[in-house]
Amino acid sequence: MTITPCSSGGYQLLTEFWTPRPLAEVFPFFADAFNLQILTPEFLNFRVVTPAPIDMHVGTTIDYQIRLHGIPIGWKSLISAWEPPFRFVDEQVRGPYKFWHHEHTFEVRDGGTLIRDDVHYGVPGGWLAHTLLVRRDLAAIFQYRAEKMRAQFGGNEVGSPAVCLAR
Repeated sequence: MTITPCSSGGYQLLTEFWTPRPLAEVFPFFADAFNLQILTPEFLNFRVVTPAPIDMHVGTTIDYQIRLHGIPIGWKSLISAWEPPFRFVDEQVRGPYKFWHHEHTFEVRDGGTLIRDDVHYGVPGGWLAHTLLVRRDLAAIFQYRAEKMRAQFGGNEVGSPAVCLAR
């Protein structure tokens, strides 16, 4: 993971993953909120609380339960952009971050699909909490996510995850 200065508030995590699978197969997997359970490491005890089926569109809210360092935490996200099969955004309404804005994009590239996660987030406790806990946790979460995507679709990460630190 690389940390570089950035001008936006909070932090930015950017990852890219290329798979040889077609967009028509990849997007529906990510459009199903319950598949997030597959992509999230066991140490978070992640589960979707909102009953199935979840109709994804702008304005959809989804409730999750996680266990962060042993502490149970409710997380509610809002789908603030929904542009299938190319893009959607989930934003934290309630949860462990000061703010969380996660843009998922899907692009046809080199006979497959490029999956990009661009996360802007703020951390209670600021720089110290980010350095001691959050940065390491997010690195583990997105590394696990890449491993599960590789198992699900084949392919590889494109470059290293990058984190921007606001000044």
